[in-house]
Amino acid sequence: MNILYGVPGEGLGHATRSKVVIGHLLSQGHNVCVVSSARAFQVLSANFPGRVHEIRGFHLAYKNLTVSKSRTAALTLRTAPENLRINFAKYRELLCDFTPDLVISDFESFSYFFARWRRLPLISIDNMQIISRAQLDIAVPRPERGNLNLARQIVRAKLPRSRHYLITTFFQLPVIRENTTLVPPIIRPEILAAKPSTGPHVLVYQSATNQKDLVPMLQQLPQQEFRVYGFNKEENHGNVQLRAFSEQGFIEDLASARAVITNGGFSLISEAVYLHKPICAIPIPAQFEQFLNAAQVEKLGYGRHFESLTADNVKAFLYDQTGYAQALAGYHQTGNEDLFQRLDALLKEVGHALAAS
Repeated sequence: MNILYGVPGEGLGHATRSKVVIGHLLSQGHNVCVVSSARAFQVLSANFPGRVHEIRGFHLAYKNLTVSKSRTAALTLRTAPENLRINFAKYRELLCDFTPDLVISDFESFSYFFARWRRLPLISIDNMQIISRAQLDIAVPRPERGNLNLARQIVRAKLPRSRHYLITTFFQLPVIRENTTLVPPIIRPEILAAKPSTGPHVLVYQSATNQKDLVPMLQQLPQQEFRVYGFNKEENHGNVQLRAFSEQGFIEDLASARAVITNGGFSLISEAVYLHKPICAIPIPAQFEQFLNAAQVEKLGYGRHFESLTADNVKAFLYDQTGYAQALAGYHQTGNEDLFQRLDALLKEVGHALAAS
């Protein structure tokens, strides 16, 4: 089957997750053409040479660690004409070189509009759709309600009327919409192969790296060892070690960490849960999906959820790890088999429909 696969360029989590699924599709004999942008395009084109086409994507703008709605809107409007021109040229290029039978989108719009234009079946694979297709079981404080409403509007508008939604999640919620299946998170092979241990250090990952006081704040806890990723520097500050980006180094530090401090990003939290690492989650403000992930971490007993990263909050998180370890011990996932089986069944179903038409 010929499959067009859309991956957004915003953040590398989409790229690492999609790489796993694309690899599976190719192993099953499918012909896959990928569209992506920015850093995700670079990662995927290096792994699947000749299969990845570059498009122009949508990006979030930040101000003081918070998603800026006004800056994001201005950035989108400023870049829209050129992005549309380039993406329209990509439509024409794909039509000449590739005739897809099916489209898969990881919360990516180009592939969705291509599917609608060509009247192709579309399968959604992402974690975001849980916001609108499942019943939330957490208390949403008043300051977050506007973010929830905005997130729901965005999610509902992103990939409407898809043939099926495969939602990756480390927590279970009641599904409230049809054609929707919850599956465990996509775990990359390097994490599946990792041997978890409990070392002396705490892994810290900060994607929004303009938190200038992070190092002195962590130095207020001199009895704790912190290995910090996100600044892309190699520096030693006593009990705080800044680490330059290295996929292998990061995986080794994650697998051997006694705990993880991160924002509310889905990928790292999912990997930490899979490896049974206690999590301290501080979601980026105004991103409800991150708030939901962090709230679920605390609800499930996997760690703590704080609004800000302070020495007192880190101390409270690290005070007693026993309860987190016990809760995490109850989490079990057999690699990516559940997702692959459900996806293969959907593709078989589409194949039968195409053969009958």
